[in-house]
Amino acid sequence: MTISNKNSKNNLWAQLSGTLAFAIAFTAPAYSADATDTAFEKKHPEQYQSWLATSEQVEREDMLANYPAAVILWAGSSFAKEYNSPRGHHFAVADASHSLRTGVLPADGKKGLSASCWTCKTPDAPRLMKELGVEGYSAKNFAELGTEINSVVYCTDCHEKGSAKLALPRPHAQDAMAKVHLPFEKQDINMQGSQVCGQCHVTYYFQPERSNKVNIPWIFGNDADKIEKYYDTRRFYEWLHPISRTPILKARHPEFEHWSRSVHAERGVSCISCHMPESENKDGKSYTNHQVGKAMDNYAQVCQSCHGNKQALLTKLEDGKHQIESRARKVEGLLVKAHYEAGAAWDAGANWAVLNDAIMAIRHAQWRWDFAMASHGLYAHNPKEGIQLLDTAIEQVTYARKALAEILSMYKVESVAYPDYSTKQAAHKAVGISLEKLTAEKKAFIEAELDKHWPKVSRHGYE
Repeated sequence: MTISNKNSKNNLWAQLSGTLAFAIAFTAPAYSADATDTAFEKKHPEQYQSWLATSEQVEREDMLANYPAAVILWAGSSFAKEYNSPRGHHFAVADASHSLRTGVLPADGKKGLSASCWTCKTPDAPRLMKELGVEGYSAKNFAELGTEINSVVYCTDCHEKGSAKLALPRPHAQDAMAKVHLPFEKQDINMQGSQVCGQCHVTYYFQPERSNKVNIPWIFGNDADKIEKYYDTRRFYEWLHPISRTPILKARHPEFEHWSRSVHAERGVSCISCHMPESENKDGKSYTNHQVGKAMDNYAQVCQSCHGNKQALLTKLEDGKHQIESRARKVEGLLVKAHYEAGAAWDAGANWAVLNDAIMAIRHAQWRWDFAMASHGLYAHNPKEGIQLLDTAIEQVTYARKALAEILSMYKVESVAYPDYSTKQAAHKAVGISLEKLTAEKKAFIEAELDKHWPKVSRHGYE
């Protein structure tokens, strides 16, 4: 699984084929159909109470406000509308329900967003797949199944029902682990623990020829190069960028991929080791803490045995974060300019035969930027890989801009109008997104449908 980044290949995309696909203190527990089974609470009271505590993890950040260049890079997709940092598992269903990304009921005759967007939010998703079939489920509309979503991330997402034995209930995850020769049933407990997390903390796409079912693109492997090879071989893209016409790829939180090539993975340190540490109850009995949180919050339990100096570890983490963040901001600025330079070339009369190399370099650079920045905690999980990805992205987008400069000169374009993206509001204006209109439409949908007809779990934290 070694990373070996390469420059963009000069594939001619004279004709494109693909699909547009979209993917994101209140302590009372969200209603869960499974949670009404008190056997779980009685059999594993500490685990149950720590799971409830994910409802206290309310903080989140507006990532588009923090990094408004992302609005430009994701223009043409729902990610440009709203993108927040994650928070406690208890909010998974409600946040997906209220997000501008999931939209409203589609107009008559329109498909709308696939129900696959529910897949990692609830144990009702595997249930519905069994009832409807995997493709029958994914062919449904997101809003159409809202009334069926009774529970949020819960015990049966990770364990066999009524047992502490780990499970991998989602078909896309079972298929993916087989692709990389890590069949779940043959792994040790540490790898199984990470695989359970990895069924959702992983990149994926909706497979258009299979009714938009979730698919993890690991046919050739699970690093950025091999996933890119898969997408390029399929000539797949999620949307055409409205300015540059680049066929865009979108990464989704590839934490499992980055972890799998890390020093932690090599030494048998799993997701659970750091984020679900062993704790003790009042009687001194140990249990696994299910309030999934940051490792440094439990430094003594999970870090100290290997990282004896806490301040040295913090300094190392901050250094990795700084190196990644500084490179990311550079890539973003270069990509924004590249998109608009490509747009100017199109406007001047350039065609695919002329623009292919530059467009593909933009595609590949943005893919690596996204594969790095969509991964939560990359600076801790695998900073070396993150830096490599962004360094290669810089090379690729620099190549794209050099090629575009020659094309613009050939077409006698003397200047390019770059957008103001100093704020999220400015970036939205630049790409024609009316947040007020989208918010009003979503509010009307919530009041007419969600508040009246959907289960209580869809409103957790919003009431």
